[in-house]
Amino acid sequence: MSASAPNIIDVGDVLVIGAGLAGLFTALKLAPRHVTILSAGKRTKGSASQWAQGGIAAALGPDDSPQAHAQDTVTAGAGLVDADVALMMAQEAEQRIQDLSDFGVGFDRDQDGSLQLGREAAHSHNRIIGIHGDRAGREIMAALIARAEATPSIDFIEGFAAYELAVEDGRVVGVFARPASKNSLAGPLLIRARAVILAMGGAGHLFDVTTNPHAANGEALAMAARAGAQIADAEFVQFHPTALTGMGDPAPLATEALRGEGAILVNAQGQRFMPDVHKDAELAPRDIVARAVFQQITETGVAGLDLRPSGLAEHLETRFPTVYGSCVKAGIDPTKEILPIAPAMHFHMGGIRTSLSGRTSLSGLWACGEVASTRVHGANRLASNSLLEAIVFGARIADDINQMVPQSSSPRPAPPQTAIAESTKILAPMTARLRHLMTRHVGVLRSRDGLVSTLHELRQLEHAAQGLAPFANMILAAQFITMSALQRQESRGGHYRLDFPETSAQAQHTLMDMTDLRAAYDALPDATKTAPPLANTATHS
Repeated sequence: MSASAPNIIDVGDVLVIGAGLAGLFTALKLAPRHVTILSAGKRTKGSASQWAQGGIAAALGPDDSPQAHAQDTVTAGAGLVDADVALMMAQEAEQRIQDLSDFGVGFDRDQDGSLQLGREAAHSHNRIIGIHGDRAGREIMAALIARAEATPSIDFIEGFAAYELAVEDGRVVGVFARPASKNSLAGPLLIRARAVILAMGGAGHLFDVTTNPHAANGEALAMAARAGAQIADAEFVQFHPTALTGMGDPAPLATEALRGEGAILVNAQGQRFMPDVHKDAELAPRDIVARAVFQQITETGVAGLDLRPSGLAEHLETRFPTVYGSCVKAGIDPTKEILPIAPAMHFHMGGIRTSLSGRTSLSGLWACGEVASTRVHGANRLASNSLLEAIVFGARIADDINQMVPQSSSPRPAPPQTAIAESTKILAPMTARLRHLMTRHVGVLRSRDGLVSTLHELRQLEHAAQGLAPFANMILAAQFITMSALQRQESRGGHYRLDFPETSAQAQHTLMDMTDLRAAYDALPDATKTAPPLANTATHS
């Protein structure tokens, strides 16, 4: 930790925090306006966008329509999708896909040049646009990074991680950032800007098992909340049912196609359990499978994917080389062993509440990508809508800033010396405890007792953190998710309460800010009155 005063730089115009799809696309749409992109690591690594496999959903087929796409989105969202926002996103998809093509993204096309359109679960039409099969995220990011590097109006500051928004007279005027490398001799920075865009990703690393990169740890949500922003629907977390455990952090996925070709789910005794849970057994909806897997881990200690009955084990290398590679790396022989699995935190539907133009409730601050709550995902995200959401709202943010914020005529300062380093894992026992708590009590199965217990322990961890970022920010994000889950006394979409298994007739959003969180803590049973107060600031470590 360093308590030294930060060095101050003024980037003059627009600061984008995050170098994933949302951040890069927004910066490119703002060109030729001056934009500085801040990222903790190298721009080629650390973004969840890099790992997106399926593609981008867009209603471009001759038998498809934006109305049908919007309806599928509304249906998947379990009553909490804003139908008008979903239709707007679907209607603007074609133009945004054209933007990506103009930026150099090479989508898969048929021999006649038309886009190849695939289908994923819960889509009524073929509308998934892929790139080189399952390499959509990697290829899109490569193209956008190359385009941004070739754009004279875009600068990069790498090696510094944002930890606190700078607010003056009720307006966000920049961000405090710390060196991302613990070995860096550089001190903290205050980076000032006329407009700030948060595009830092989700909150997967608040959980033990996640498919998200390490930087997706909820810090952006906490930074915005601490500054006074509203947080919407924080309780809605989407879990992938079959992540391969013990094979790395983030966890690689065992694709659902394995179950589609006959792989079965078994518990510690080798017993198949899904036929007793759902008529479609292993092919039941994702949330049902995730809950069943978690239940077996809780009751028997282990859940696994057995490829042997289907004959897939002998042909895994040629049929599913990515899964095979993960097995080889972990020393697992699928012809003799089951693949150890667990549900993985995959996507956060909630986040910082934004308008149709990506504005937050704080003047000077916009948000896009997974960190934002745009009301388009509701309680359960429709497959391949996340990349589309990022580019649709990124373009809208660019338009809004161009209309609202006059361009600076001041010359741009030179970017600071960067502190490039590989991302460093947070190895503190407190962080491990946080992630275990969130998985055990705020994961796929939730109950009042578990949520209340977790909130009390989060208060203790908060006190132990002593305001140090990133841990203090992770704790605050976890508190918002957990408190929102406690207040939603029903089961809906990605949120399942064992003590409230039914879905309420009336669908309502959850809105919470720091004042609401404090009040909710004061109302908790037991000795919350003697707990330390919520921290108001986070410093860097």
